[in-house]
Amino acid sequence: MSETLKVVVDRPDATVAVLRTDGYINNTGGEEIAKEAYALLGSGVNRLLLDLEKTKIVNSIGISILIEILEKLLDQGGKLAFCRLTPTIEKTFQIMGLAQYARIFPAPEPALAWLRGESE
Repeated sequence: MSETLKVVVDRPDATVAVLRTDGYINNTGGEEIAKEAYALLGSGVNRLLLDLEKTKIVNSIGISILIEILEKLLDQGGKLAFCRLTPTIEKTFQIMGLAQYARIFPAPEPALAWLRGESE
């Protein structure tokens, strides 16, 4: 697959950012997400929501890049959440251990509330 990934970044406040993906998260897609995530981390954002509503496939390299992003966030005292995953991606994230250190939500609103510390 050579489908390119598009990432749209939204900053609802100073410490939280939403990255909306559209496309396949492989090595190049994962690198695109990492580039945006690391730029946000460098600007003081340490709570990220990845909205994968328009992503249907994540390969093993994409998952390893997401794990690297998660590790950097945790090192900086941050949080990572995912929302609107396909059942297959959600199951993969559970198996790979991503769900152990990041939270998965059905929609953006509860994820943002959790990232801001407004809910458990």
